Amino acid sequence: MENKLSFEEANSQLEHLVSKLEQGDVPLEEAISYFKEGMELSKLCDEKLKDVQEQMAVILGEDGELKPFTALGDEA
Repeated sequence: MENKLSFEEANSQLEHLVSKLEQGDVPLEEAISYFKEGMELSKLCDEKLKDVQEQMAVILGEDGELKPFTALGDEA
């Protein structure tokens, strides 16, 4: 699975695969292939969400308040 997909692209592809599987008329071998691809897309989406959560934690800090911005070298 390409990690270069955006969250939105991966999520859209995942929704498409789920829709195909929910129709129920997919041959077994194809269904297994869709399932594997869906699991990879799900993992990719999860990783991207975790990255964003980590970024938000850095931006907000432990108390949930925005941290003041300090440019490199302005740490006086």
